[in-house]
Amino acid sequence: MPSLAAGQSAEKHRVARKSTFVSIALNTGLMTLQIVVGVVAHSQALVADGFHSLADLISDFVVLIANRHSGAKPDADHNYGHSRYETVASLFLGALLIAVGAGMLWRAGTRLADLQSIPAVHLSALAVAVLVLISKEGLFRYMLREAQRVRSAMLIANAWHARSDAASSLVVAIGIIGSLAGVRLLDPIAAAIVGFMVARMGWTFGWDALQDLSDRALDETATANMRALLLSTPGVRDVHELRTRKMGDFALVDAHILVDPLISVSEGHYIAESARVRVLTDSRVLDALIHVDPENDALARPPVDLPSREKVSAEIDAALATVGMKAAAVDLHYLSTGLDVDLVLPSRTLGGSAPDLASVDLTALKGRLGARKLNVLQEWDMKLDETGAAKAADVDPSADFVKTH
Repeated sequence: MPSLAAGQSAEKHRVARKSTFVSIALNTGLMTLQIVVGVVAHSQALVADGFHSLADLISDFVVLIANRHSGAKPDADHNYGHSRYETVASLFLGALLIAVGAGMLWRAGTRLADLQSIPAVHLSALAVAVLVLISKEGLFRYMLREAQRVRSAMLIANAWHARSDAASSLVVAIGIIGSLAGVRLLDPIAAAIVGFMVARMGWTFGWDALQDLSDRALDETATANMRALLLSTPGVRDVHELRTRKMGDFALVDAHILVDPLISVSEGHYIAESARVRVLTDSRVLDALIHVDPENDALARPPVDLPSREKVSAEIDAALATVGMKAAAVDLHYLSTGLDVDLVLPSRTLGGSAPDLASVDLTALKGRLGARKLNVLQEWDMKLDETGAAKAADVDPSADFVKTH
């Protein structure tokens, strides 16, 4: 993991532990107060909200477990790390909220089906509902601020979970006020509304987590930023097959970059590494894999029947052996237009004399190679004079050292 992402991950885990422990402490007290007072004051809505707080407690422990495991370093079984533990936790939270919400709706429905059995609500239920409303809203603002600071999707989801608690407490308070005013059915209606809100929030979290587990890509703006970083790298002519996929709160990036097809492998690798470093400057990127292309392989690819380097070298060695030479270097360019060969000859033959290509049929050699182009170049035999300046030794300046066939 890049150092920037590692530092952010450590800070995120620290904030997750702190904010989650605050949430656990608050929800434990509120849950106990809601359920006890709800039962004594005959408020189904308050009891339902108490079980909602119980679900919050369970979700807080899930967050702690996921936070602990998602920070583990990559290993043999998880080469890209464990960031998706957070996504799995978000999916579990969503399923939990859906189950809790469905249970609330069922209980409220059975109470509404028998309106005569709805008891009067005591005023203490309203006092507890208002206290819970203020507490949950404060918790939401605190958790959201910390989650946004460390850019954690799981913590943001947990913060909005607290906001849903505050909203449900508001509904509960309104229902209790209505019940105290004589409209007793408002209390179970408030409980049903709370159940629906909880289930809807669970569906939202669960669906988003499921999409991330299905390798959802970054949004269009973020992807455009990645493309811009790649294109700004010196030596990169174009970018194609750019793909991203979410990995927890981070993303993995794969891309093909187009470079000059005639440069060396080492230069192409250097350009690719430079492009990768630029992409990793984005705090959302966990890692990047950059593939180097001499041409846009989404549009054109080299023919599959071109000769291998071994065959080309064998043909060239056989042709040059007739004049006592061996190639100094052979560069092959496999392009969609065919094979281009750059043949570099030494400045001297194996016997020490100047090379003579007159007896080598380069046109026939090109045909045997199946090459589209055969470029023949020759090394210069250089030495230093007394001043340290380089000059050619025993070279005919009128000689044609570059031949193209």
